[in-house]
Amino acid sequence: MSMHLARPSILYKNSFLRQSAAITAEGRLRYLQQPLTTENFEHLLQTLFDFEQLDKIPKGNVPMSVYWLVEGEEFLGNLNLRHCLNDELLYMGGHIGYFIAPEHRRKGYGCKILELGLQEAKNRGLEKVLITCDKQNEASAKIIERNGGVYENEVWWEPSNDYKKRYWIQLTA
Repeated sequence: MSMHLARPSILYKNSFLRQSAAITAEGRLRYLQQPLTTENFEHLLQTLFDFEQLDKIPKGNVPMSVYWLVEGEEFLGNLNLRHCLNDELLYMGGHIGYFIAPEHRRKGYGCKILELGLQEAKNRGLEKVLITCDKQNEASAKIIERNGGVYENEVWWEPSNDYKKRYWIQLTA
């Protein structure tokens, strides 16, 4: 079975649960219930699908679709595709956020998840997308550049006490 983006599903429950502690420890997926268990996994799935509906997301947020990079029933990574940008996301955050689960890093999956996410963005009708990364995260910067990212600038992001690099990727000719 080939690697692809899938909607979050009960099919990937065991793999996701196995990796959730490491993912949460990194501060990723802040909306994960603590602790994530077999019993509340379906609630997590509903929460992820609710992110797509403007009337179900917290005020000030934008709708987004969540995808998981999977191979067979193995969860490899997460991609958030924001349908539009608000002022905060235009400054820092962008249209796409992604990560690879710690045990699957350094295998080329970062490039693949972004490549597939860009296709989803294009399918959604976006003409260009903004993607940001920590200034110190050279691996992420390389992934963005390999996928056509054009560096625009760096901005200071107070919550992380660090600079963020901003890249644009043109999806249409």
